[in-house]
Amino acid sequence: MQEMELHDLSDDADYAASMQQGSSSMMRSDSSKRSSSSESEGAELVYLKDNVTIHPTQFASERISGRLKLIKQGSSLFMTWIPYKGQNSNTRLSEKDRNLYTIRAVPFTEVRSIRRHTPAFGWQYIIVVLSSGLAFPPLYFYTGGVREFLATIKQHVLLVRAVSIASGSSTPVSIGDSPTNVNLERTNGGLGHDSHSISQFHGRQKQKAQDPARDISIQVLEKFSLVTKFARETTSQLFRENHSNGFGAFEKKFDSQSALDFDHKASYDTETIVNEIPVAPDPVEFDKLTLVWGKPRQPPLGSEEWTTFLDNEGRVMDSNALRKRIFYGGVDHKLRREVWAFLLGYYAYDSTYAEREYLRCIKKSEYENIKRQWQSISPEQARRFTKFRERKGLIDKDVVRTDRSVTFFDGDDNPNVHLLRDILLTYSFYNFDLGYCQGMSDLLSPILFVMEDESQSFWCFVALMERLGPNFNRDQNGMHSQLFALSKLVELLDNPLHNYFKQNDCLNYFFCFRWVLIQFKREFEYEKTMRLWEVLWTHYLSEHLHLYVCVAILKRYRNKIMGEQMDFDTLLKFINELSGRIDLDAILRDAEALCICAGENGAASIPPGTPPSLPIDNGLLYSQQEDEVL
Repeated sequence: MQEMELHDLSDDADYAASMQQGSSSMMRSDSSKRSSSSESEGAELVYLKDNVTIHPTQFASERISGRLKLIKQGSSLFMTWIPYKGQNSNTRLSEKDRNLYTIRAVPFTEVRSIRRHTPAFGWQYIIVVLSSGLAFPPLYFYTGGVREFLATIKQHVLLVRAVSIASGSSTPVSIGDSPTNVNLERTNGGLGHDSHSISQFHGRQKQKAQDPARDISIQVLEKFSLVTKFARETTSQLFRENHSNGFGAFEKKFDSQSALDFDHKASYDTETIVNEIPVAPDPVEFDKLTLVWGKPRQPPLGSEEWTTFLDNEGRVMDSNALRKRIFYGGVDHKLRREVWAFLLGYYAYDSTYAEREYLRCIKKSEYENIKRQWQSISPEQARRFTKFRERKGLIDKDVVRTDRSVTFFDGDDNPNVHLLRDILLTYSFYNFDLGYCQGMSDLLSPILFVMEDESQSFWCFVALMERLGPNFNRDQNGMHSQLFALSKLVELLDNPLHNYFKQNDCLNYFFCFRWVLIQFKREFEYEKTMRLWEVLWTHYLSEHLHLYVCVAILKRYRNKIMGEQMDFDTLLKFINELSGRIDLDAILRDAEALCICAGENGAASIPPGTPPSLPIDNGLLYSQQEDEVL
């Protein structure tokens, strides 16, 4: 089967994006022609339900109500949902927005499954998943009508009930053979869990084992979510129930040996695999479909759009909206020099053009004063200044090894390498308690590459180190607190994987040390690192999103880790070899979904003050450190 990507349309922007793309993946062209005239001559209205509601945004408190219809034309059945024009003042829709939310007449030839769910709060909703993998936003029936809706469909289309999961609270219904000539192979993909009759429609049997990690996530959703959050979170939950490996498929970019292993496993008898390796099914059981949880990535923020966030004097009018936009799309490289200064805290969001220009002048003078302090040290003084001499030696060794494959830093006697050295030496005098530690050059390098200015690079680096400085404490308390929080998040979101680490003496999570220390700097290409960092710096969902990124990567490779019974040394080697082979966009979507799924319980798993949180008292941040050479 051709590899396809699933899209989660559970919020307005996702659905809008799919509509703007012409909904080509949602329905065949011939179906589109039929749907446009489905309510015209020869059409029969077989079901109508008012006040069927969606929650279009990620944390929406308002509802958008509309009219749900089933329309019969010939032997074809279509579904339509149109929002009302007259909403209350908080949710009144423009004609453009109304068009974006509208679900056009969708033929049931394109429907793969319908999932009915009754949350603990009692209001039933359904999620319609198309054979292309697109999922419409959950449709809430606050005044009842789900049974009638399904009964009407059953009169025209053969429904195959899959085994109920989550203690009967969710009922996935597969659309079977019918007068609409459903493609059975695509219709059944990834629906049942233990039903052999459904699997046999494929002509081959698939293992439908249950992921034990699902249960705890269901508890998280039920205990820590509001009804108004269910639209986004429950869609993610149900998608994960379809793909019981956890949080998605293996990465597409495998080396040749990994690809061979991948294809070789696919030829095994699935029941034999389960008997030998008691872990959740391998992603190949689902035809290598890539599961998309979070919102699809958007184009980077460009110059024209950037100006819409500023008032006439240069103030950012809505910092939350800006951070959300950058979270989902990143920043165009030409714009990073200006925008990164805001994200890192060098510029205040409410500062004007004039105030920022004045700040640059003041800070440049301050930087030069600090720089002159170490430049004025004579050779005779240096011989009696052990700490300075040692730190200078470490910096000199590190800068010549930092990102030399990047054109900006390559070549002999490169002036940018000298700037890197000077900024790090200046920082060791600015923050003398912390000084310099290996890894700091990795954090400074992209900042200098973007800013192309010594003083601004220095102050942006200072702002970043206000948050990441504890990573380099001699007692490693900053790193230990993050790895501890990571262990709690894995325990929450994938208890079997956490228990596996515990049984194999990997519970310290030191194999993630490099990821956390330098924020995945060596795991991605240079451009992708910058994209990741600007997403992390937005703090849009959490200031600890990097920990959810760690969980997302581990979840993606959980089957391989547990299936091959990796011990600590093997796991460390495997993690290091992932460098350059991780799909950043997929990981960001998974991390977003994990953060939303974990909710308040996830936030409670991270102790207060865990980096990159700002310290309570900046002046006392490093006062506990010993006066030793780092």
